[in-house]
Amino acid sequence: MNKNNLIAAGALALFCLVQTAQAAVSVKEADQLKGDLTPLGGERSGNGSDIPPWRGGLTLPPESYKKPGQHHPDPYPQDKPLFEITAANMNQFEKFLTEGQKAMFATYPDTFRMPVYTTRRTAAAPEWVYENTYKNAIRAELTNQGNGLLYAYGGIPFPIAKTGLEAIWNHITRWRGTYLVRRASEIAVHTDGDYSLVTVQQEVEFNYYRPDRTIDDLNNILFYYLSFTKAPARLAGGAVLVHETLNQVEEPRQAWGYNAGQRRVRRAPNLAYDTPIAAADGLRYADDTDMYNGAPDRYNWELKGKREIYIPYNNYRLTSANVKYDDLIKPGHLNPDYTRYEKHRVWVVEGKLKDGVRHVYGKRVYYLDEDTWQIAVGDLYDEKGDLWRVNLGYIKNFYELPVTWSAMDVFHDIKARRYHLQGLDNEENGTIDYSQEAPGERYFTPSELRRRGRR
Repeated sequence: MNKNNLIAAGALALFCLVQTAQAAVSVKEADQLKGDLTPLGGERSGNGSDIPPWRGGLTLPPESYKKPGQHHPDPYPQDKPLFEITAANMNQFEKFLTEGQKAMFATYPDTFRMPVYTTRRTAAAPEWVYENTYKNAIRAELTNQGNGLLYAYGGIPFPIAKTGLEAIWNHITRWRGTYLVRRASEIAVHTDGDYSLVTVQQEVEFNYYRPDRTIDDLNNILFYYLSFTKAPARLAGGAVLVHETLNQVEEPRQAWGYNAGQRRVRRAPNLAYDTPIAAADGLRYADDTDMYNGAPDRYNWELKGKREIYIPYNNYRLTSANVKYDDLIKPGHLNPDYTRYEKHRVWVVEGKLKDGVRHVYGKRVYYLDEDTWQIAVGDLYDEKGDLWRVNLGYIKNFYELPVTWSAMDVFHDIKARRYHLQGLDNEENGTIDYSQEAPGERYFTPSELRRRGRR
C-alpha cells in the first residue's frame, strides 16, 4: 500500500472511530450495577445525612390502590414538609438550587415556595428492565456522531455514562412502561392565572420496551404515539400520529396530523426541534416535550458531573383527584401547597448550540435524577445567553408497574411570566392506564388514524 493509500486508510479509520462514540463498558465495570451502583446506574449508598441509601424503591401499591388507571393514593400521607425554601431564605440553600430555581424565586418572590420533604428513593423498575440494562452496559454504542443508538434494547443503554450525549440518550430511552392510555389536559396560563384546557386522549406503545421483541425487531422505532383532541369543541377530532425513531438523523421522526374538518391525514414533517406546539401558545417547542426528546444533533453535550439539589419528587398530592384545577393553577406557577421537593443526586448535562445550526435555545442545562435518568429540572437560555425558561418535571412512582416518571411537566417563561402545563388529569376519571394490552404497530398507521378520526 502506497503512502497516499495509507493516509486515506488512516483517515477512514479515524472517521469510523468518530462516527461510533465510545460507549460500552467492561464486564468488570458493568458488575458495579450489582454492587455499589443501583441496577440503573445510581449510587446505591446515601450521603450520610439527608439522602438515604437506595433499597429497591417502591414496588408495591398501597392497599388503597384498587384498580388500574385510578388516581394514585399517596403512599406517604403522613409526611409533612421539613422546611420551606422561599425568596427570603434561598441564600441558605443556594448550593442545592439550580440557576433556574433561583430565577423563579427572583421572579415570584412573594408566592413561589419549595416545600422540602424527607427524601424517599422510591425509584424502581421491573427486574427484566434491570437485566436488559446490564446487558446494554457492555454492548450499547452510539453511531453517526452520537445521533443513533446501536445494540441496546429494553433498558437504560448507558447506565455507567461517560459523556453528556450518553446521559441524554439515557433520558430519551428511559423506562416509561410498555403501553399506556391516558386522557389528560394541557394548558397555557396567562399572567393573571387565566387558562383554558386542551384535552387529549393519548396512546403510546414503547416499542423499545416490548418484552416480546429483540434488538433485531426494533426497526429503528423507539415508540409509537397517537393522540386525539377531545376538547375544546373547536379543536375536537384533530389527531396526531408519531413514529419516534432511534436514529433521527438517519431516519427522521415520522409524523402525521388528522384534520377533522377536512377529514384528511397529512404529513407533519416539521414536528421536531424548535417547532412551536400549537396548544402551548408559544410556551413549548417540539423538543421540550417530555422535558427533552428527539434528535440530539444540534447541541454539543457535556457531562458536568453530579450535584445534590432539591427536585420535584413523589408528587402524589399534586396529582390527586381531590385537588381541583382552580386550586392548583395560580398566576406564575403552580400552587406550592401541593408540590413536594426532595434532595436527590442528579447528573448535570449542558448542551451548547453547535456553530452553523439554529435553535431558539442557545444553551440547555438539564438535571437528571440519578436513579431514573429522568430530567427533573431544565434551565434554558436564549441565543444571547440569558436565562429564559425553567422546566420542572414533577416526578412520582407509578407503583403498579413500577415506573418512575414525571406525572406533570411545567414549562415556565420567566421573561413573559407565563407557563404551560402538560399532564393535568386531576379532574379526569383516572390517570395513566398501563393495564391494556399493547396493540402492535399495525394500530399506529395513517390509515388507522383516518379510520378512528371518522368515528
